Amino acid sequence: MVEDVELNRLYWHSRRGMLELDVLLVTFVREVYPHLNDVDRDLYRRLLTCEDQDMFGWFMQRAESEDAELQRMVRMILDRVQPK
Repeated sequence: MVEDVELNRLYWHSRRGMLELDVLLVTFVREVYPHLNDVDRDLYRRLLTCEDQDMFGWFMQRAESEDAELQRMVRMILDRVQPK
């Protein structure tokens, strides 16, 4: 189980100051992150090191990350959080 301290830290790092990113990332941390395997947790933490403008483009599907693993995480977040 993911520790509360780690979840709180990730919650604050997921708040980016851009509403579109905040809605996706904060929801993902609360609802999905605790159930991820270690590889995907590491990948999510790596995603958080990316620039906001890059992530905005990826999540708005205006661009794709050159890193296939990061793009997989973007797709996972969109698939699990985005309203159908």
